[in-house]
Amino acid sequence: MNFLDVKTDFAFKKVFGSADSKDILLSFLNAVIDFPHQQKIKDLTIVDPYSIPMLKGMKDTYVDVKAVLDNDTQVIIEMQVLNHEGLEKRILYNAAKNYSIQLKKGDAYELLNPVIALTITDFLFFPNNEHLISNFKLIEKNRFIEYADDIELIFIELPRFKKSESELQTLQDKWLYFIKNAGSLEYIPHDIDKEIQKAFDIANEANLGEEELELQHKKKDWIYIQKSSIELATKQGLKQGLEQGLEQGLEQGLEQGLEQGLEQGSKQEKINIAKKLIGLLDNKTIAEKTGLSLLEVESL
Repeated sequence: MNFLDVKTDFAFKKVFGSADSKDILLSFLNAVIDFPHQQKIKDLTIVDPYSIPMLKGMKDTYVDVKAVLDNDTQVIIEMQVLNHEGLEKRILYNAAKNYSIQLKKGDAYELLNPVIALTITDFLFFPNNEHLISNFKLIEKNRFIEYADDIELIFIELPRFKKSESELQTLQDKWLYFIKNAGSLEYIPHDIDKEIQKAFDIANEANLGEEELELQHKKKDWIYIQKSSIELATKQGLKQGLEQGLEQGLEQGLEQGLEQGLEQGSKQEKINIAKKLIGLLDNKTIAEKTGLSLLEVESL
């Protein structure tokens, strides 16, 4: 069996955002989000269910999964395989926008419902952070008093998840293993929940239409090209930096050597002149005439 790489945005939305994916998304969110008072969501509505997209250009695509929970909280789930400048600001802007557009002119602010932005990255988004999942809220920075729960940003960094199939214990482990590895698996792992089994069935390439399968493969190829371009640019930048550093170092060394040589040559000439003046002039005058120090003249 071959499965879609769920880390590609369209495959992710097909699995978690299709019209019949409610139970899948419900299980996934309960597994990765720490809801207040250890509550679990029991129902949700998927906004804008998955359909085969019409693409003009891969670089212009942006796909996420949106759902409204049974407590009216809005959740935006996004899969990111490529890091880019301004991504952290766009995630915050997207969450704030979804929070603010809930109100129409004249509506009371009490009608605003919380927004959770869940971002899954296939790269290290916080390089100095060792945690798999990071949660951000509005709090007082010294006493950690919560201002409100209305906007929450959650990040899952997939490279930090390193468990093998035999090490999977929790439902969260199994979901993250599915997202990270489905595209490279040839079988459905044993001892998984029915919702994850269903997710594997949706991701099974045998169950996709020709047009849909072609789209997924093109998207995966496009991501591969982008990643390769970034890696090549990074390597070329490092090589160029090393070459420039070596060249500048050699030039600087030659310049310093020449200066030192001239200085040493000039000083030796001064010493020769000073020696000829010894006995003819006093030491102080010789020092003034040659530019040597009085101590240097006396040592001769």
